[in-house]
Amino acid sequence: MRSESKTELVNRVLNELRVAVVAILFLAAIEVSAQNVVDKTVATVSDGIRTELITYSDLRWHLAVKNGVPLSPPRSEDLNLALTELIDLRIFALEAERIPRPTPSKEEIDAEIKRILDRFPTSAEFIRRLQTVGFESITDENFQRMMRKRVAIEKFIDFRFRSFIVNTSQEETRYYNDVWAPNFRIKYPGVDVPPLEKARQVVDKLLTDSKVVSIIEAFLDDSKRRIEIVILKPV
Repeated sequence: MRSESKTELVNRVLNELRVAVVAILFLAAIEVSAQNVVDKTVATVSDGIRTELITYSDLRWHLAVKNGVPLSPPRSEDLNLALTELIDLRIFALEAERIPRPTPSKEEIDAEIKRILDRFPTSAEFIRRLQTVGFESITDENFQRMMRKRVAIEKFIDFRFRSFIVNTSQEETRYYNDVWAPNFRIKYPGVDVPPLEKARQVVDKLLTDSKVVSIIEAFLDDSKRRIEIVILKPV
């Protein structure tokens, strides 16, 4: 067998390199394509300084903690509701960065996970849903990160919108007469309505909750006039 000339050797090596490069690019293209399908960016929320991303995985993760919502495949109406809710949460996240707060503790995160678990018939059902969307278990770092962010936002909401609310006795009396007592009669027909003094704690909490909802709605309406929200992919 004759030996290769220098020219033939160089050409053979170059051909082998071309084949190797093509193979690498092909595999990379497959990987990128798979990532785009699984975790494509659906929307962005920006205040002009910081930008929060919402990915398709974020939507599925959000749905996973809702009992009874189909995941395989998710329904378009559920994905769109999740997108709306996550846009609001991203707005809160952007606002929360302006007011630094302590990082949620492990106890707070565990309490949030337990609160979600209590919505499901069994913990096994909840774990199955987490695994359906790619989490290994409740100890999965991505799941823990999602819970940490949820708790941080909830603490911000309590601080920003709830902690400064004060209900006057006149407001409590009005809410008791106009809302709480009528609802009690509908829910418990034939049962005597407790007097305001015995129901004051419950009335005060419900009145505060109603004020928080109104304040948050106004805050989000105002924020959406200032913040840029871009929907990149329909769901």
